Amino acid sequence: MSGRGLTIGRLAESAGVNLETVRYYERIGLMPEPGRTPGGHRSYEPEHRRRLRFIRRSRELGFGLDAIRRLIALSEPGVEACREVRDMAQDHITSVDAKIADLRRLRRVLKQAVTDCCEGVTVRCPVIEELGS
Repeated sequence: MSGRGLTIGRLAESAGVNLETVRYYERIGLMPEPGRTPGGHRSYEPEHRRRLRFIRRSRELGFGLDAIRRLIALSEPGVEACREVRDMAQDHITSVDAKIADLRRLRRVLKQAVTDCCEGVTVRCPVIEELGS
C-alpha cells in the first residue's frame, strides 16, 4: 500500500462487504477505529482488512454479532481459547442441526400443500389453509 492506508471503499471491496457494513461494524465496536488522514478521511491498515474478513466469514457461517465479538476476543495473541472456541462451534452445530430439521419439516408441509393443490380449482387453497393453521 506504499505507506498509505486503504480508503473505506477499497477496504469494503477487498473484504467483499458493503461500505455501510464497515461503518456499522465500526459503530457497534466490532471494527477498531481507523486512523485518519490529514484531511480527516478514514485510513485503514491490513489489520482492518483481516478483521473485516474474519467478521464477514463468521457471519457467512451463521454466527451472531455477540458470538463474533467473543471469537474476536478469543483470537487475540496469548489467549488460550481453543476449548472455548470448540465449545462455541459445537453449540453452533447444534443450532444449525435444529434449523436443518425445521427446514426439512417446512419442506414436507409445503410439498404436501402443493400436492394437495388441485390445479387451483378448489374454492379454498390448501397452501393458504396450511399457512393459516
